[in-house]
Amino acid sequence: MNIAELANSGSGLTYRAARRAYDTYLGAWYTVTSRFPVGANVYDRDWDVLIVLDACRVDALEAVADEYDFLGEVERRISVGSHSFEWLAKTFTTDYREEVTNTAYLTANTHAQMLFVDDDLPPYEREVPGFPDWNPVDADDFGRLEMVWRDGHDDTLGNVPPRRVTDRLIDVARTGDHDRVAAHYMQPHVPYLAGAIDEDREPTEFERSPLKAYSRGEAEREEVWERYLDNLRLVLDEVALALENVDADTVAITADHGEAIGEWGDVDHREGSFHPVVKTVPWVETTAVDEGTYDPDTEGAAASADDDTDADVQQRLRDLGYV
Repeated sequence: MNIAELANSGSGLTYRAARRAYDTYLGAWYTVTSRFPVGANVYDRDWDVLIVLDACRVDALEAVADEYDFLGEVERRISVGSHSFEWLAKTFTTDYREEVTNTAYLTANTHAQMLFVDDDLPPYEREVPGFPDWNPVDADDFGRLEMVWRDGHDDTLGNVPPRRVTDRLIDVARTGDHDRVAAHYMQPHVPYLAGAIDEDREPTEFERSPLKAYSRGEAEREEVWERYLDNLRLVLDEVALALENVDADTVAITADHGEAIGEWGDVDHREGSFHPVVKTVPWVETTAVDEGTYDPDTEGAAASADDDTDADVQQRLRDLGYV
């Protein structure tokens, strides 16, 4: 068990000591990497459409690559973050403001609200020592910023189904006037929705919290892995639909971070992680041609600071296992 695990689970002196050690480390990590990020920024590559698959492992994408024609060579890149909040704060920065201004960012990830609208900064829900120097852009800096999680979240499923993101991607790509469009799906991140959507039911307790079940010894790794791959296929089916309904010379498919499922005794993904499974993400490039095979829902939710937003954010984070 590593320091981050001890700091997030356990009790007594061991927990408190681990928490202090992790907080000290994280403060030092952010003091340095908020100024000098470790990893590759997506804006350092050319793309017209960027598809972000939340918590997508490289080996998982490789495992299903032969099932999808658009998944050719899967490159490996070091992400600037090991957690969505960290990735967002180190990706959409003032150093890339010109690129961001020409980007439509459509996101099912709630951390975007916290960072770009509510002006919260990493780390996530904890105070740590250190002197970070964050420079994220504001919501108004984007060419377009849509919080797909606000109107696309399914309370029964406990997450934003990928079709909602696909709808927004196709609609904005067809009707918008942006140099770049970035679509941030929440899959294959937990909860695992593929079975529930396919069978038109609520997710089981295991599907809602598979990593916790595995950590408690209530599930085998193979079961978690197979459900994870099914959740990845769920979103890749949506990517396939999107690629038939947008025009783009270069579509890049990547992730904000990976997901540990027992490697080195670790589970999940945490800020400041050096774990290679978490820190390494896939990068695939393909093309897209709009064949007009699908008519999307054209309603979207812009960035907002409504009074009810904070409660919404907290509920969505609980659904994702953060709270």
